[in-house]
Amino acid sequence: MSEHELNAIELNNGVMMPRQGFGVWQVSDDEAVTAVGLALKAGYRGVDTASAYGNERGVGRAVRESGLPRAEVFVTTKLWNGDQGFDNALKAFDRSLEHLGMEYVDLYLIHWPMPGRDQYVDTWRALERIAAEGRARAVGVSNFLVPHLERLAADTELVPAVNQIELHPYLTQTELRAYHARHGIATEAWSPLGQGRGLLDDPVLARIAAEHDRSPAQIVLRWHYQSGDIAIPKSVTPSRIKENHTITDFALTPTEMTTIDDLNRNERFGPDPATFNAT
Repeated sequence: MSEHELNAIELNNGVMMPRQGFGVWQVSDDEAVTAVGLALKAGYRGVDTASAYGNERGVGRAVRESGLPRAEVFVTTKLWNGDQGFDNALKAFDRSLEHLGMEYVDLYLIHWPMPGRDQYVDTWRALERIAAEGRARAVGVSNFLVPHLERLAADTELVPAVNQIELHPYLTQTELRAYHARHGIATEAWSPLGQGRGLLDDPVLARIAAEHDRSPAQIVLRWHYQSGDIAIPKSVTPSRIKENHTITDFALTPTEMTTIDDLNRNERFGPDPATFNAT
């Protein structure tokens, strides 16, 4: 895999998306200004926020203050659950643009399918309109399972460009990723490092990290990229922000990749999309 392929992936509509994104979940609006600024200085060109995070204003400010042209920063935000439905989604998107201080976003996602409310098809039709108008360069979903994606395929026209899902070595999502591959949907990993819930202390990862003189986090992020995923690690620590971005100068062997695959426990640290309906 070339360095170019590591640094960007072509979505199903031809838009190029950075493989190395920076997440700001659980980061305050003020902290986001500093953290995103540090991430952009470290070389990140993708930033992932959401209306539910309450930090879209901080993200927008950081992008403006970075000195980088807007076109060089790939900005993702997401529609929260209480804003589902066609008209509500259009209004929520307008609010997100206002908070970000931007005329467009690069990627807009439905945050959760919310099967109990059964509005995600109408919501997706709103995102189809937003994409047609060019106010989002690409649109996609987050936390959708195969049945949700199959319903969109049956009832709507546009294939999601991205599905952002919980994905890490303890939850490898093999079936869902295979569906993505068959249908041209890019896989993006949230909590790619397992939320600090023990994954990075795994002795298998520690051994591989020692062999490469890298941190366990760098090993996991390299695993994501060699697996073809986009990943959005989060940190507010300057040294870790830089460390998490420094993964293009080494490679895992096929055996090491398989060893990490085999750590799978089907263990979620976040909600189950099949039953999560919080607003």
